[in-house]
Amino acid sequence: MVDSTLPLLLHGYAWLPDRRRRSGGAPVHTRLLGKKAVALHGPAAVRFFYDEQHIHRNDALPQPVIDTLFGRGAVHTLDGERHQVRKALFTGLLKDPSAVGGLTEHVSEHLERAWADWSRKKRVVLFDEMAKVLTRAVHAWAGVPLAEHALGRTARDLIAMVDGFAAVGPRHLRARRARRRQEERLVSLVESARAEAGGADATVFRRIVAHRDADGVLLTPRTTAVELLNVLRPTVAITWFAVFAAHALYRCPDTREVLTTDDEPRAGWAFAQEVRRFYPFAPFVGGLAAEPLEWSGRTIAPGTMVLLDLYGLDHDPDLWPDPYRFDPSRFLTGPAPADALVPQGGGPVDGHRCPGEDITIAVLATVARFLARSAYGVPEQDLRIPLRRIPTSPRSGFVISDVTARPDERFAATGAARD
Repeated sequence: MVDSTLPLLLHGYAWLPDRRRRSGGAPVHTRLLGKKAVALHGPAAVRFFYDEQHIHRNDALPQPVIDTLFGRGAVHTLDGERHQVRKALFTGLLKDPSAVGGLTEHVSEHLERAWADWSRKKRVVLFDEMAKVLTRAVHAWAGVPLAEHALGRTARDLIAMVDGFAAVGPRHLRARRARRRQEERLVSLVESARAEAGGADATVFRRIVAHRDADGVLLTPRTTAVELLNVLRPTVAITWFAVFAAHALYRCPDTREVLTTDDEPRAGWAFAQEVRRFYPFAPFVGGLAAEPLEWSGRTIAPGTMVLLDLYGLDHDPDLWPDPYRFDPSRFLTGPAPADALVPQGGGPVDGHRCPGEDITIAVLATVARFLARSAYGVPEQDLRIPLRRIPTSPRSGFVISDVTARPDERFAATGAARD
């Protein structure tokens, strides 16, 4: 069986859907990083994959991904009771509606401040500046100290960890260096917080610092820093979706009407969901078969890498009519098909579903509504989105110009772009 690691690196998001088409829709059997792998597709595969009796995550993530994206000892690398206790920490922090609302308030506040600053500049690269907005907002919301002079470096590091996890060469090395810097910064903050007399409060920072694992022991300062980054990093990663929202408003300007209806909260939610479905984010997720498994009449041996197709499922024409048309209205008529919308993974809401999903949707809807009511230009640039790059984004970073410092005005895009 030929190893597919190189084709995956060369073809990116298109690799697995292309392999699935060539297999006639059957599970894809291959090798990745020298290890036997099988890729599954469909809503039933989502339920199968997130059954802990079937798939284990411990030792499933390649070490380069752990060393860049998640960190050593992170919740993503645990199984069983250890995973459940650690994940309960994040669920309690990130699923509370008041917490979600608090973060969106910080995002709105810092976006308004940034917008006024951008109005004094000739051009702004939205990707770079949105990363700073979200870095400021999540640090303020979580109660993590961040000096103004450290903002730019911290934002670049948090972006680099995501940008380099699936890469080789310079991007991957930047991601490793970024993680080391940010872990060291947060270890120092954790040690200082634990050395203080009292100081207990309900901030995200303090709750993670005080968390005790399944064995009743405090996390080490390094693991605490890792888990703090697992709040900060994915929130700043919403930068990708925010820029995709701007891209959607430019390419499909009629869709901004979705964001100005009487039922605005529902409309913002629908727009955010369609951005998450339509644009490429995670290509797939993986785990290891915990025992001999049966799927489509074939046995999956224990220890086999099992991949769940995410990008392909979000664009499956059997689940999403006209899947390559951006259409937020598909989410205004009712909930998404069960286990069909999986840009950040799937699983039951009270199980393996990403605990940051509610935050992603709320922040994305907030940013999209802001952009839809703002006046700015979109000058000539390269807005193509290369599918071979993981994670991908518009090549130009989405440049805006002629920003008007009145964010309540309706969207006004001018100029030309190559897409």
